[in-house]
Amino acid sequence: MSPHPRRARSALASWLVASAVLLSPWLAPQAIAAGKKTITAVMHSDLRVIDPGFTTAYITRDHGYMVYDTLVATDANFKIQPQMADWKVSDDKLTYTFTLRDGLRWHDGTDVTAEDCVASLKRWGRNDGMGQKLMDFTASLEAPDAKTIVLKLKEPYGLVLESIGKPSSYVPFMMPKRLAETPQGQQIAEQIGSGPFKFVKAEFQPGVKAVYEKNTDYVPRKEPASWTAGGKVVKVDRVEWITMPDAQTAANALQSGDIDFMEAPPYELLSVLEANPELKTEVLNKFGYQTLGRMNFLNPPFDNVKVRRAAFLALNQKDVLDALVGNPKYQKICGAVFVCGTPLETDVGAETLIKGNGMAEAKKALAESGYDGTPIAIMAPGDVIALKAQPIVSAQLLREAGFKVDLQATDWQTVVTRRASQKPVKEGGWNMFFTNWVGADVANPVANVSVGGRGTKGGWFGWAEDADIEKLRDAYARSSSPEEQKKIATEIQKLNYERVIYVPLGQYLQPSVWRKTLTGVLDGPATPIFWNIEKKE
Repeated sequence: MSPHPRRARSALASWLVASAVLLSPWLAPQAIAAGKKTITAVMHSDLRVIDPGFTTAYITRDHGYMVYDTLVATDANFKIQPQMADWKVSDDKLTYTFTLRDGLRWHDGTDVTAEDCVASLKRWGRNDGMGQKLMDFTASLEAPDAKTIVLKLKEPYGLVLESIGKPSSYVPFMMPKRLAETPQGQQIAEQIGSGPFKFVKAEFQPGVKAVYEKNTDYVPRKEPASWTAGGKVVKVDRVEWITMPDAQTAANALQSGDIDFMEAPPYELLSVLEANPELKTEVLNKFGYQTLGRMNFLNPPFDNVKVRRAAFLALNQKDVLDALVGNPKYQKICGAVFVCGTPLETDVGAETLIKGNGMAEAKKALAESGYDGTPIAIMAPGDVIALKAQPIVSAQLLREAGFKVDLQATDWQTVVTRRASQKPVKEGGWNMFFTNWVGADVANPVANVSVGGRGTKGGWFGWAEDADIEKLRDAYARSSSPEEQKKIATEIQKLNYERVIYVPLGQYLQPSVWRKTLTGVLDGPATPIFWNIEKKE
């Protein structure tokens, strides 16, 4: 049975009062937006970093899909489709020519040009794993006229379109040249895209809410919406992302109708929400997530592979998944670096992770590693349901193995910012953090940035440097044989576990819940997305 509406609204009011100084800013725009059809959503995380080329955090990716668009996109059949541009490929497979479609305008009213898109691709290619690999194979990337983008390769490369059309972080979003040319390491100064929504800067309050309005100048494609491809038809006036740190309060607000959508409700509340006939529960990302631990290769003690190996042996997937999910329906022990259920699935090197039988060996390995008792600084965000359990469980397992652990309570946006620091721990650096990837982001050696070995020269947070793995990733990129690709991926996985590049800690599914007044909610590997949704008042 649904809670009494008055009681639910009282719970919502209590949350607002607890954020006293933020109360008025949250309420005032509601009056301003009176009469406008608005979707109100509680997302999986607060939004603070709003540059989608600066972090792989999914809340920032989700923000990116609201504001920006892509040249090409992936549909529900895993096919790359035109989005901002069509393309043709030369007979020798060395030249890709993209032609921008008509009607593309930036939110500031100026026309989208090919020069803007070239600058955007180059920025993406510096930051993203697939982008970096594509740029390694690229001879030139130019804009011969205002509507034409020409990418020339040094040699044939089979993942050009899959790279530019990748659905998840980092997404190759297009932005004006002046923003795309922001110096590396700095965030862009404006949120000017060409996407289906406009970011309302005046109403953005980190820790409270983010607001988007329909871009009335946006010209959708004519094809039906499918994953991140097709017609992005906006059917409401506004979307508001409301931050509610307390999940019970958010669930009460959802049941009472004070909010419309809850992206990531706690698993323990699902039975109550599923019993409410006014709500719909569904897993939108059918490929699920891989949760993982990442060590910092620059700071002791994890600059020592023997210490990393001892930590790896101490960890296991069952303990993490039981604490994170606790429901066999939504969790899966999986030793495959490149995700179970894909052609690259293998459990090579993962025995202790999947069987949980490595603790005795971990203690022995740590004693022989030269570990000097340096505390392990683990960042532990408490505000994101999908990231609370991993650091707590892992810290306990590491302590049991003999590590000293400094579990540092924080919020996720602090982790997102701090994990970019290469400083020593005493100066704000870190030793270990945990995160989740959607399956699409880790399904092969080129997409999976966690397994990369570029170090401080474009590598992912933690900065693992491994020339052997990079050579194998190049070989995978050149290969067109499924059998050879599987062999290469298996060798990469073997090295990943031996050298502990990162630690996959299992797979899981995350249901979302929304009021049945919303229809047309799309599934896909990068969800939720808010075009195509209708709202009945």
